[in-house]
Amino acid sequence: MKSNSKHVWVPGPIIVGAGPSGLSASACLKKKGVPSLILEKEGCIASSWKLRTYERLKFHLPKQFCELPLMTFPPDFPTYPTKQQFISYLEAYAEHFSIKPLFGMKVRCAEYDPSIGFWRVEANDLEFICRWLIVATGENAEAILPDISGMLEFQGQVLHTSFYKKGDDFRGEKVLVVGCGNSGMEVCLDLCISEVQVSMVVRDKLHILPREILGISTFGLSMWLLKWFPMKLVDAFLLLCSWLILGDTERYGLARPKIGPLKLKNTTGKTPVLDVGTLSKIKSDQIKVVPGIKRFTNRGVEFVDGRQEDYDVAILATGYRSNVPSWLKEEEFFDKKDGFPRNPFPDSWKGKNGLYATGFTRRGLLGSSMDAHRIAEDIACQWNSKTKHLPFGAADSRK
Repeated sequence: MKSNSKHVWVPGPIIVGAGPSGLSASACLKKKGVPSLILEKEGCIASSWKLRTYERLKFHLPKQFCELPLMTFPPDFPTYPTKQQFISYLEAYAEHFSIKPLFGMKVRCAEYDPSIGFWRVEANDLEFICRWLIVATGENAEAILPDISGMLEFQGQVLHTSFYKKGDDFRGEKVLVVGCGNSGMEVCLDLCISEVQVSMVVRDKLHILPREILGISTFGLSMWLLKWFPMKLVDAFLLLCSWLILGDTERYGLARPKIGPLKLKNTTGKTPVLDVGTLSKIKSDQIKVVPGIKRFTNRGVEFVDGRQEDYDVAILATGYRSNVPSWLKEEEFFDKKDGFPRNPFPDSWKGKNGLYATGFTRRGLLGSSMDAHRIAEDIACQWNSKTKHLPFGAADSRK
Protein backbone atom coordinates (compact mmCIF):
# COMPACT_ATOMS: atom_id res chain seq x y z
CA MET A 1 0.00 0.00 0.00
CA LYS A 2 1.13 3.54 -0.71
CA SER A 3 2.34 5.20 2.48
CA ASN A 4 1.41 8.68 1.20
CA SER A 5 -2.20 7.83 0.35
CA LYS A 6 -5.03 9.63 2.06
CA HIS A 7 -6.74 7.22 4.46
CA VAL A 8 -10.54 7.06 4.49
CA TRP A 9 -12.40 5.17 7.20
CA VAL A 10 -15.58 3.46 5.97
CA PRO A 11 -17.86 2.32 8.81
CA GLY A 12 -19.77 -0.22 6.70
CA PRO A 13 -18.69 -2.68 3.99
CA ILE A 14 -16.86 -1.66 0.85
CA ILE A 15 -18.29 -3.26 -2.28
CA VAL A 16 -15.99 -3.48 -5.31
CA GLY A 17 -18.06 -3.28 -8.48
CA ALA A 18 -21.34 -1.50 -9.34
CA GLY A 19 -22.80 -4.20 -11.54
CA PRO A 20 -26.00 -6.10 -10.70
CA SER A 21 -24.21 -8.11 -7.99
CA GLY A 22 -22.81 -5.04 -6.24
CA LEU A 23 -26.12 -3.18 -6.45
CA SER A 24 -27.95 -6.21 -5.03
CA ALA A 25 -25.58 -6.48 -2.07
CA SER A 26 -25.88 -2.73 -1.35
CA ALA A 27 -29.69 -2.81 -1.47
CA CYS A 28 -29.93 -5.83 0.85
CA LEU A 29 -27.50 -4.23 3.30
CA LYS A 30 -29.50 -0.99 3.27
CA LYS A 31 -32.67 -2.97 3.99
CA LYS A 32 -30.90 -4.31 7.09
CA GLY A 33 -29.82 -0.83 8.15
CA VAL A 34 -26.17 -1.28 7.16
CA PRO A 35 -24.54 1.47 5.06
CA SER A 36 -22.10 0.48 2.32
CA LEU A 37 -19.79 2.13 -0.17
CA ILE A 38 -19.44 0.90 -3.76
CA LEU A 39 -16.19 1.54 -5.62
CA GLU A 40 -16.62 1.37 -9.40
CA LYS A 41 -13.78 1.82 -11.88
CA GLU A 42 -16.02 3.01 -14.74
CA GLY A 43 -18.19 6.13 -14.83
CA CYS A 44 -21.55 4.39 -14.55
CA ILE A 45 -23.38 1.50 -12.93
CA ALA A 46 -23.64 -1.80 -14.84
CA SER A 47 -20.72 -0.87 -17.08
CA SER A 48 -20.52 -4.34 -18.61
CA TRP A 49 -24.15 -4.11 -19.72
CA LYS A 50 -23.87 -0.54 -20.92
CA LEU A 51 -20.45 -0.56 -22.56
CA ARG A 52 -19.57 -4.15 -23.52
CA THR A 53 -22.74 -5.71 -24.92
CA TYR A 54 -24.29 -5.79 -28.39
CA GLU A 55 -27.50 -4.00 -29.22
CA ARG A 56 -29.71 -7.02 -29.92
CA LEU A 57 -28.90 -8.68 -26.58
CA LYS A 58 -31.92 -10.10 -24.75
CA PHE A 59 -32.23 -12.29 -21.69
CA HIS A 60 -31.96 -15.98 -22.44
CA LEU A 61 -33.87 -16.73 -19.25
CA PRO A 62 -37.36 -15.50 -18.26
CA LYS A 63 -37.38 -12.28 -16.27
CA GLN A 64 -38.54 -13.89 -13.02
CA PHE A 65 -35.13 -15.61 -12.77
CA CYS A 66 -33.23 -12.36 -13.36
CA GLU A 67 -34.76 -9.90 -10.90
CA LEU A 68 -32.56 -8.23 -8.33
CA PRO A 69 -33.57 -8.60 -4.65
CA LEU A 70 -36.40 -6.51 -3.21
CA MET A 71 -37.63 -5.04 -6.52
CA THR A 72 -39.54 -6.73 -9.33
CA PHE A 73 -39.40 -5.86 -13.01
CA PRO A 74 -42.08 -3.48 -14.31
CA PRO A 75 -45.22 -5.45 -15.24
CA ASP A 76 -45.06 -4.32 -18.87
CA PHE A 77 -41.62 -5.89 -19.45
CA PRO A 78 -41.70 -8.88 -21.83
CA THR A 79 -40.77 -12.38 -20.73
CA TYR A 80 -37.28 -11.89 -22.12
CA PRO A 81 -36.29 -8.25 -21.51
CA THR A 82 -33.90 -6.44 -23.83
CA LYS A 83 -30.55 -4.99 -22.86
CA GLN A 84 -32.02 -1.49 -22.83
CA GLN A 85 -34.92 -2.54 -20.60
CA PHE A 86 -32.59 -4.21 -18.11
CA ILE A 87 -30.35 -1.14 -17.95
CA SER A 88 -33.36 1.08 -17.25
CA TYR A 89 -34.39 -1.34 -14.49
CA LEU A 90 -30.91 -1.19 -12.93
CA GLU A 91 -30.92 2.61 -13.00
CA ALA A 92 -34.35 2.67 -11.34
CA TYR A 93 -33.08 0.13 -8.80
CA ALA A 94 -30.09 2.30 -7.84
CA GLU A 95 -32.32 5.35 -7.54
CA HIS A 96 -34.95 3.52 -5.48
CA PHE A 97 -32.37 2.38 -2.91
CA SER A 98 -30.36 5.63 -3.12
CA ILE A 99 -27.24 3.74 -4.15
CA LYS A 100 -24.52 6.22 -5.10
CA PRO A 101 -21.23 4.55 -5.99
CA LEU A 102 -17.93 6.35 -6.19
CA PHE A 103 -17.17 6.24 -9.92
CA GLY A 104 -13.76 6.27 -11.53
CA MET A 105 -12.30 4.39 -8.56
CA LYS A 106 -10.17 1.54 -9.84
CA VAL A 107 -9.16 -0.74 -7.00
CA ARG A 108 -5.49 -1.59 -7.45
CA CYS A 109 -4.95 -3.51 -4.24
CA ALA A 110 -7.00 -4.85 -1.34
CA GLU A 111 -5.37 -6.59 1.60
CA TYR A 112 -6.35 -7.58 5.13
CA ASP A 113 -4.16 -6.01 7.81
CA PRO A 114 -4.13 -8.33 10.85
CA SER A 115 -2.35 -5.73 12.96
CA ILE A 116 -5.49 -3.57 13.02
CA GLY A 117 -8.13 -6.16 12.06
CA PHE A 118 -9.35 -4.25 9.00
CA TRP A 119 -9.09 -4.29 5.21
CA ARG A 120 -6.97 -1.75 3.38
CA VAL A 121 -8.35 -1.00 -0.09
CA GLU A 122 -6.25 1.15 -2.42
CA ALA A 123 -8.10 2.98 -5.21
CA ASN A 124 -6.57 5.85 -7.13
CA ASP A 125 -4.74 8.00 -4.55
CA LEU A 126 -6.93 6.90 -1.62
CA GLU A 127 -6.63 4.10 0.88
CA PHE A 128 -9.98 2.99 2.29
CA ILE A 129 -10.07 1.17 5.60
CA CYS A 130 -13.05 -1.05 6.35
CA ARG A 131 -14.06 -4.04 8.38
CA TRP A 132 -15.91 -5.87 5.58
CA LEU A 133 -14.94 -6.26 1.93
CA ILE A 134 -17.42 -7.53 -0.65
CA VAL A 135 -15.96 -8.59 -4.00
CA ALA A 136 -18.61 -7.96 -6.67
CA THR A 137 -16.50 -7.67 -9.82
CA GLY A 138 -18.01 -10.92 -11.04
CA GLU A 139 -17.17 -13.70 -13.43
CA ASN A 140 -16.87 -11.48 -16.51
CA ALA A 141 -14.56 -8.67 -15.44
CA GLU A 142 -12.15 -8.79 -18.38
CA ALA A 143 -12.15 -10.18 -21.90
CA ILE A 144 -10.24 -13.34 -22.74
CA LEU A 145 -8.04 -12.81 -25.79
CA PRO A 146 -6.70 -16.10 -27.17
CA ASP A 147 -3.12 -16.38 -28.38
CA ILE A 148 -3.55 -17.78 -31.89
CA SER A 149 -0.52 -18.14 -34.12
CA GLY A 150 -0.23 -15.48 -36.81
CA MET A 151 -2.93 -13.17 -35.42
CA LEU A 152 -0.65 -10.14 -35.67
CA GLU A 153 -0.03 -10.90 -39.34
CA PHE A 154 -3.73 -10.85 -40.21
CA GLN A 155 -4.45 -7.71 -42.22
CA GLY A 156 -8.15 -7.66 -41.46
CA GLN A 157 -9.94 -6.39 -38.36
CA VAL A 158 -9.83 -8.37 -35.10
CA LEU A 159 -12.14 -7.48 -32.21
CA HIS A 160 -13.57 -9.10 -29.10
CA THR A 161 -17.35 -9.33 -28.73
CA SER A 162 -17.05 -6.73 -25.96
CA PHE A 163 -16.52 -4.21 -28.79
CA TYR A 164 -19.20 -5.62 -31.10
CA LYS A 165 -22.40 -3.57 -31.32
CA LYS A 166 -24.50 -4.55 -34.36
CA GLY A 167 -24.35 -6.54 -37.57
CA ASP A 168 -25.02 -3.55 -39.80
CA ASP A 169 -21.46 -2.38 -39.07
CA PHE A 170 -20.13 -5.32 -41.11
CA ARG A 171 -22.33 -5.27 -44.21
CA GLY A 172 -20.44 -6.39 -47.30
CA GLU A 173 -17.69 -8.09 -45.30
CA LYS A 174 -16.84 -11.72 -44.71
CA VAL A 175 -16.75 -12.39 -40.98
CA LEU A 176 -15.37 -15.25 -38.89
CA VAL A 177 -16.75 -15.60 -35.36
CA VAL A 178 -14.34 -17.48 -33.10
CA GLY A 179 -16.38 -19.18 -30.39
CA CYS A 180 -19.74 -20.92 -30.18
CA GLY A 181 -21.14 -20.11 -26.74
CA ASN A 182 -24.29 -18.08 -26.22
CA SER A 183 -22.55 -14.84 -27.24
CA GLY A 184 -20.92 -16.35 -30.31
CA MET A 185 -24.19 -17.90 -31.44
CA GLU A 186 -26.14 -14.69 -30.99
CA VAL A 187 -23.52 -12.53 -32.72
CA CYS A 188 -23.62 -14.95 -35.66
CA LEU A 189 -27.41 -14.64 -35.78
CA ASP A 190 -27.21 -10.85 -35.63
CA LEU A 191 -24.69 -10.79 -38.49
CA CYS A 192 -26.80 -13.21 -40.51
CA ILE A 193 -29.94 -11.09 -40.08
CA SER A 194 -27.89 -8.14 -41.36
CA GLU A 195 -27.05 -10.23 -44.45
CA VAL A 196 -23.38 -10.55 -43.55
CA GLN A 197 -21.49 -13.61 -44.80
CA VAL A 198 -20.54 -15.32 -41.53
CA SER A 199 -18.79 -18.48 -40.37
CA MET A 200 -18.51 -19.78 -36.81
CA VAL A 201 -15.55 -21.65 -35.35
CA VAL A 202 -16.62 -24.72 -33.36
CA ARG A 203 -13.60 -26.27 -31.71
CA ASP A 204 -15.17 -28.27 -28.87
CA LYS A 205 -18.30 -30.28 -28.27
CA LEU A 206 -21.24 -28.34 -26.88
CA HIS A 207 -24.84 -28.72 -25.77
CA ILE A 208 -27.51 -26.74 -27.58
CA LEU A 209 -30.93 -26.70 -25.94
CA PRO A 210 -34.17 -25.05 -27.05
CA ARG A 211 -34.88 -21.90 -25.07
CA GLU A 212 -38.38 -23.24 -24.39
CA ILE A 213 -39.98 -26.69 -24.28
CA LEU A 214 -43.70 -26.63 -25.10
CA GLY A 215 -43.84 -22.95 -24.24
CA ILE A 216 -42.08 -23.42 -20.89
CA SER A 217 -38.63 -22.00 -20.18
CA THR A 218 -36.06 -24.80 -20.43
CA PHE A 219 -34.19 -23.28 -17.50
CA GLY A 220 -37.31 -22.96 -15.36
CA LEU A 221 -38.42 -26.48 -16.23
CA SER A 222 -34.98 -27.84 -15.34
CA MET A 223 -35.05 -26.06 -11.96
CA TRP A 224 -38.44 -27.56 -11.18
CA LEU A 225 -37.51 -31.09 -12.30
CA LEU A 226 -34.34 -31.07 -10.20
CA LYS A 227 -36.50 -30.71 -7.10
CA TRP A 228 -38.04 -34.13 -7.79
CA PHE A 229 -35.63 -36.13 -9.93
CA PRO A 230 -31.87 -36.84 -10.00
CA MET A 231 -29.73 -34.73 -12.32
CA LYS A 232 -28.91 -37.68 -14.56
CA LEU A 233 -32.62 -38.24 -15.29
CA VAL A 234 -33.28 -34.54 -15.91
CA ASP A 235 -30.31 -34.41 -18.29
CA ALA A 236 -31.71 -37.38 -20.21
CA PHE A 237 -35.09 -35.64 -20.46
CA LEU A 238 -33.52 -32.41 -21.74
CA LEU A 239 -31.49 -34.25 -24.36
CA LEU A 240 -34.56 -36.13 -25.56
CA CYS A 241 -36.55 -32.91 -25.87
CA SER A 242 -33.65 -31.24 -27.67
CA TRP A 243 -33.42 -34.08 -30.16
CA LEU A 244 -37.18 -33.91 -30.82
CA ILE A 245 -37.23 -30.10 -31.17
CA LEU A 246 -33.83 -29.32 -32.68
CA GLY A 247 -32.91 -32.60 -34.33
CA ASP A 248 -29.46 -34.19 -34.47
CA THR A 249 -27.10 -31.21 -34.10
CA GLU A 250 -24.05 -33.37 -34.90
CA ARG A 251 -25.18 -33.43 -38.53
CA TYR A 252 -24.31 -29.74 -38.67
CA GLY A 253 -20.90 -29.94 -37.00
CA LEU A 254 -22.21 -29.43 -33.46
CA ALA A 255 -21.36 -32.63 -31.60
CA ARG A 256 -22.60 -33.06 -28.03
CA PRO A 257 -20.43 -33.98 -25.02
CA LYS A 258 -21.00 -37.35 -23.40
CA ILE A 259 -21.76 -35.61 -20.08
CA GLY A 260 -25.29 -34.19 -19.80
CA PRO A 261 -25.83 -30.39 -19.96
CA LEU A 262 -26.69 -29.91 -16.27
CA LYS A 263 -23.90 -32.13 -14.99
CA LEU A 264 -21.43 -30.38 -17.31
CA LYS A 265 -22.54 -27.01 -16.02
CA ASN A 266 -22.34 -28.20 -12.43
CA THR A 267 -18.86 -29.71 -12.73
CA THR A 268 -17.10 -27.37 -15.16
CA GLY A 269 -19.21 -24.20 -15.22
CA LYS A 270 -19.68 -24.56 -19.00
CA THR A 271 -23.12 -23.22 -19.83
CA PRO A 272 -25.27 -24.93 -22.48
CA VAL A 273 -26.32 -22.79 -25.41
CA LEU A 274 -30.00 -21.80 -25.42
CA ASP A 275 -30.98 -21.52 -29.06
CA VAL A 276 -32.66 -18.24 -30.06
CA GLY A 277 -32.75 -18.93 -33.80
CA THR A 278 -29.12 -19.51 -34.74
CA LEU A 279 -29.51 -23.24 -35.34
CA SER A 280 -32.09 -22.75 -38.11
CA LYS A 281 -29.62 -20.45 -39.89
CA ILE A 282 -26.93 -23.13 -39.54
CA LYS A 283 -29.26 -25.76 -40.94
CA SER A 284 -30.04 -23.56 -43.95
CA ASP A 285 -26.28 -22.95 -44.43
CA GLN A 286 -26.67 -19.20 -43.91
CA ILE A 287 -24.20 -19.59 -41.04
CA LYS A 288 -21.30 -21.90 -41.83
CA VAL A 289 -19.71 -24.07 -39.14
CA VAL A 290 -15.94 -24.42 -39.43
CA PRO A 291 -13.36 -26.32 -37.32
CA GLY A 292 -10.73 -24.90 -35.01
CA ILE A 293 -8.10 -22.45 -36.21
CA LYS A 294 -4.52 -23.63 -36.68
CA ARG A 295 -3.19 -20.17 -37.49
CA PHE A 296 -4.04 -16.81 -38.97
CA THR A 297 -2.70 -15.88 -42.41
CA ASN A 298 -2.32 -12.43 -43.96
CA ARG A 299 -5.80 -12.58 -45.46
CA GLY A 300 -7.63 -15.12 -43.32
CA VAL A 301 -7.06 -18.35 -41.44
CA GLU A 302 -5.85 -21.89 -41.85
CA PHE A 303 -8.09 -24.41 -40.08
CA VAL A 304 -6.89 -27.53 -38.27
CA ASP A 305 -8.06 -29.67 -41.19
CA GLY A 306 -5.65 -27.84 -43.52
CA ARG A 307 -8.24 -25.72 -45.37
CA GLN A 308 -7.57 -22.02 -45.80
CA GLU A 309 -10.19 -19.29 -46.08
CA ASP A 310 -10.05 -15.53 -46.52
CA TYR A 311 -11.92 -13.20 -44.11
CA ASP A 312 -12.24 -9.47 -43.65
CA VAL A 313 -13.05 -9.56 -39.92
CA ALA A 314 -12.45 -11.94 -37.01
CA ILE A 315 -14.73 -11.52 -33.99
CA LEU A 316 -13.47 -13.22 -30.84
CA ALA A 317 -16.41 -14.66 -28.89
CA THR A 318 -13.94 -16.17 -26.47
CA GLY A 319 -15.57 -15.12 -23.23
CA TYR A 320 -14.49 -13.37 -20.07
CA ARG A 321 -12.74 -14.11 -16.82
CA SER A 322 -12.48 -12.85 -13.26
CA ASN A 323 -9.83 -10.22 -12.53
CA VAL A 324 -9.77 -10.74 -8.75
CA PRO A 325 -6.23 -12.23 -8.58
CA SER A 326 -4.83 -9.01 -10.07
CA TRP A 327 -5.87 -6.84 -7.11
CA LEU A 328 -7.00 -8.93 -4.11
CA LYS A 329 -4.04 -9.95 -1.97
CA GLU A 330 -5.55 -13.05 -0.46
CA GLU A 331 -4.76 -16.71 -1.14
CA GLU A 332 -7.19 -18.79 0.89
CA PHE A 333 -10.72 -17.84 -0.24
CA PHE A 334 -10.15 -17.03 -3.93
CA ASP A 335 -8.32 -19.32 -6.33
CA LYS A 336 -5.39 -17.52 -7.95
CA LYS A 337 -5.79 -19.46 -11.20
CA ASP A 338 -9.39 -18.68 -12.17
CA GLY A 339 -10.27 -15.89 -9.74
CA PHE A 340 -13.27 -17.74 -8.31
CA PRO A 341 -13.94 -18.70 -4.70
CA ARG A 342 -12.41 -22.09 -3.96
CA ASN A 343 -15.61 -23.36 -2.34
CA PRO A 344 -18.36 -24.10 -4.87
CA PHE A 345 -21.91 -22.81 -4.63
CA PRO A 346 -23.74 -22.57 -2.23
CA ASP A 347 -20.66 -21.96 -0.01
CA SER A 348 -18.90 -19.48 -2.29
CA TRP A 349 -20.13 -16.29 -0.65
CA LYS A 350 -18.12 -16.03 2.58
CA GLY A 351 -14.42 -16.11 3.39
CA LYS A 352 -12.49 -15.12 6.50
CA ASN A 353 -11.79 -11.78 8.16
CA GLY A 354 -14.90 -10.10 6.77
CA LEU A 355 -14.30 -11.08 3.12
CA TYR A 356 -17.33 -11.86 0.96
CA ALA A 357 -18.00 -12.64 -2.71
CA THR A 358 -21.09 -12.16 -4.85
CA GLY A 359 -21.64 -12.96 -8.50
CA PHE A 360 -19.29 -15.95 -8.67
CA THR A 361 -21.88 -18.74 -8.42
CA ARG A 362 -21.99 -19.57 -12.17
CA ARG A 363 -25.76 -19.24 -11.72
CA GLY A 364 -26.30 -15.80 -13.18
CA LEU A 365 -28.40 -13.09 -11.59
CA LEU A 366 -30.36 -15.60 -9.53
CA GLY A 367 -27.14 -16.71 -7.84
CA SER A 368 -26.14 -13.09 -7.19
CA SER A 369 -29.48 -12.44 -5.53
CA MET A 370 -29.00 -15.41 -3.21
CA ASP A 371 -25.49 -14.20 -2.36
CA ALA A 372 -26.74 -10.69 -1.58
CA HIS A 373 -29.33 -11.91 0.94
CA ARG A 374 -26.81 -14.16 2.72
CA ILE A 375 -24.11 -11.50 2.87
CA ALA A 376 -26.47 -8.82 4.16
CA GLU A 377 -27.87 -11.09 6.85
CA ASP A 378 -24.38 -12.10 8.01
CA ILE A 379 -22.95 -8.58 8.10
CA ALA A 380 -26.09 -7.13 9.73
CA CYS A 381 -25.70 -9.50 12.67
CA GLN A 382 -22.14 -8.28 13.21
CA TRP A 383 -23.07 -4.65 12.60
CA ASN A 384 -25.82 -4.68 15.19
CA SER A 385 -23.68 -6.37 17.84
CA LYS A 386 -20.22 -4.85 17.39
CA THR A 387 -19.99 -1.72 15.26
CA LYS A 388 -20.94 0.50 18.19
CA HIS A 389 -17.58 -0.32 19.73
CA LEU A 390 -15.29 0.28 16.74
CA PRO A 391 -12.07 2.10 17.72
CA PHE A 392 -12.22 4.76 15.01
CA GLY A 393 -15.33 6.37 16.43
CA ALA A 394 -17.41 8.49 14.09
CA ALA A 395 -14.46 9.87 12.10
CA ASP A 396 -15.00 9.83 8.36
CA SER A 397 -11.38 10.23 7.36
CA ARG A 398 -7.90 10.80 8.70
CA LYS A 399 -4.48 11.58 7.34
